[in-house]
Amino acid sequence: MNSVATTKPQILRGMLMVMSAVAIFSVVDVLSKYLTRNYPVALVVWARYAFHLLLVVVVLGPRYGLALVRTARPGAQILRGLTLTLASILFISALKYMPLAESTAIAFIAPLLVTLMSVLLLKEKVELARWVAVCCGFVGVLFIIRPGGNVFSWAVLLPLGNAIAFAAYQILTRRLAGLESPYVSIFYSGLIGTLILSAALPYSWALPQNALDAAAFVVLGMLAGIGHLILIKAYDHAPASRLAPFGYSQLIWVLIIGFVVFGDFPDHWSLVGIVILVASGIYTATHQHIADWLQRAEQTNLPPNA
Repeated sequence: MNSVATTKPQILRGMLMVMSAVAIFSVVDVLSKYLTRNYPVALVVWARYAFHLLLVVVVLGPRYGLALVRTARPGAQILRGLTLTLASILFISALKYMPLAESTAIAFIAPLLVTLMSVLLLKEKVELARWVAVCCGFVGVLFIIRPGGNVFSWAVLLPLGNAIAFAAYQILTRRLAGLESPYVSIFYSGLIGTLILSAALPYSWALPQNALDAAAFVVLGMLAGIGHLILIKAYDHAPASRLAPFGYSQLIWVLIIGFVVFGDFPDHWSLVGIVILVASGIYTATHQHIADWLQRAEQTNLPPNA
């Protein structure tokens, strides 16, 4: 991968690419929710990975050849693929039973869980302010799934399970960063997901009912692959701490699309929870950049707002 550049035009390009990627993921989520109304979840997730894998092979295969499949850490790649597949199954299952915006918002607790797991698994040190942000994020989730609320049911366990599985996936991705090509990782993600869901295909197969549904299955996986490729390229242009907050723009898309397509819109308490969760996640993602900026301002005797 190219070294990360930090000039303003390149950072802006990275930001736009992240926002484009999450907008694509929002469309993927809408297609998934649409398809789960008439088809088994396992079939929808299979299409998500099978056509994703096909796109990666077609786009990256001619350029990288066998280098795309060579890995020095097959165990880590397989485990990473398993956690991502589990996360996808749980999230798409959540879309079947829950509104789009609330499902997505609860799933966004994953970055906060990464902070918790990094302490337990990677032995990283976390300062008090980040622990406060993590606690606030959990409070935000409680606002969304509160007893008596519109989304309070057994189904809230699905996006929560998704967040745990996806946090584990992110921890494994962090362990592989710099050791494996991101293109190798994206190939194995698609491969593992396709293999696992293919095993379940005989029990969940159903022919598309019409041409529109058939197209939705194909586009679902293709868009997922395109979104991941764009996201990988975005991090060639700017550091993760500068780009991570823009991933939360996905919530804006799902709020709009969920209302327009499905007529779902969170109530005011759920909106409060979403705001708290987003603020906590953004702080957790950018805390180091903010701390470095304040330190530089102090060293140069400049006020923080200079």
